[in-house]
Amino acid sequence: MRIAIFSDNFYPELSGISDSVVSLAKNLAARGHVIRFYVPRYAKKNYAAIGVPFREPDLGPNIRVRRLFSIPFPMGTEQGRAVIPFGAGAADVAAFKADIIHSQMFFGVGLEATFASWALKRPLVGTQHTAVKEFLRYSPVKAKWFTDGFLNYVNWYYEHCDLVTAPSQCVFDEMRTLGFRHDRTQVVSNPVDVKTFRPLPDAAALKKKFGFGNATIIHAGRLSVERHPEVLIKALPLIKKAVPDAMLAFAGKGTMEPELHALARELHVEDSVTFLGFVDHATLCEAYNAAEIFGITSTDDTQSLVMMQAMAAGLPVIGVNARGLPEYINAGNGFVVEPDDPAAVAEKAVYLLQNPAAAKKLGAGARAYAEKFSDAHIAEKWEGIYEGAIKDYNKGKPSL
Repeated sequence: MRIAIFSDNFYPELSGISDSVVSLAKNLAARGHVIRFYVPRYAKKNYAAIGVPFREPDLGPNIRVRRLFSIPFPMGTEQGRAVIPFGAGAADVAAFKADIIHSQMFFGVGLEATFASWALKRPLVGTQHTAVKEFLRYSPVKAKWFTDGFLNYVNWYYEHCDLVTAPSQCVFDEMRTLGFRHDRTQVVSNPVDVKTFRPLPDAAALKKKFGFGNATIIHAGRLSVERHPEVLIKALPLIKKAVPDAMLAFAGKGTMEPELHALARELHVEDSVTFLGFVDHATLCEAYNAAEIFGITSTDDTQSLVMMQAMAAGLPVIGVNARGLPEYINAGNGFVVEPDDPAAVAEKAVYLLQNPAAAKKLGAGARAYAEKFSDAHIAEKWEGIYEGAIKDYNKGKPSL
C-alpha cells in the first residue's frame, strides 16, 4: 500500500503523537508499504531546542516527508507549529498515488488531508489523539462561543472521516457527549517500541550516571499545566517522611518548569528534584531503568505513550483516574489514584519503595502488558484496518 499520513505534530516537536506516527510508519515500511508524511515545517530554533541538526531525520527508504509552510503556535513546550490549509498537499498526494489517507489531527494539516481525500476520492482514516477540552486552555480566545464552536468543529471533522480511531474509549465517550454520531469507530493503542524501551542490566551504573538514589520516582513528558507535575512535587515531602532518600526526576521541558523549581524550593525538597530536560529515547530508557517508579498526574492524556514506554522498561506506574490512563493501568502493573491528591500519590509510592518485591512484580507485569501493544503488533493491526478501509470504500460500504 501507499499510505499518506498527515499530522499537525511531528519531529522535531517531541510528543507522544510524533513518536507514535513515526514508529507506525517505520514498522509499516518494514512490512513493504510506502509512506509519505505531510507535516509542518519547523524553524531552526525548534531543532536547536532539542539539540539536533537542522535536517530531515532518516526514516528509511520507504518513508518520505513533505513539509508544509507553518507559523508558530503556543503550546506547553513552545515548539508547536500551525499550518494554514491551502490545499497544497493534494497535488503531492496525487503524484504519490496514495491508496489511503490517514489524518492524525484536526488542525491545518488535518484539513489538508480532508481536502486531498475529497479531491482525489481516497478513503480517509482519522485518529483523535487529543483531549480537546484540555487543549483549549492554549487558545487565546476564552469565550464560551469559541469553545462550543471549536468542539462542534472537531466533531464535524471526524464525522467526515470514513472511520475514526482513538487510543482509548474515553475519547469517544467525551465526543459523544458533545454530539458525535459517527458509528464507525475503533480503539487502537499507540505503538510501543518495546525494543528500545526494555529492562536494562546494571541499574547501579545507570543510577550513578543520572545521579539518582535508590528511591527515585520519574516523570516524563511536557511540563505544562494540564499535566499537573506539581502534584508529584507536593507528594515528595510526604514520601520523604517515610523514605528519607526519595527523589523525583523530570524528563522533558515545558512552560511550568520555572514554577516547579520555585515549588521545590518552597517545600524544601529542591535538592531531591532533578530536571533532565529533553532526552532521546535511548537516554530516556536508561533513566527509566535507573528509577523505581513512574509517576503520571496528567488529566489530559488519552493514553500516554511515555507511560507505556516506562511500562516497557519494567517500571510500576502510579497514575491518576483521568482520561485514558485508567484504561491502561491495572492491578498487574500499578496503581490508580484520584487527580490532584498528593497524599494518595505519596501513599502508593511509599508502599512500592518499602516493598521492593511487590514493585518488582508490578514492573514485570508492566513489561508483559506493554508487549501486547508492541509497534510490530500495532502495525499489523493498522495494516488490516487500512486494507479493510480501502476495500469498503471502493465498495461504497462502511469500514467498521
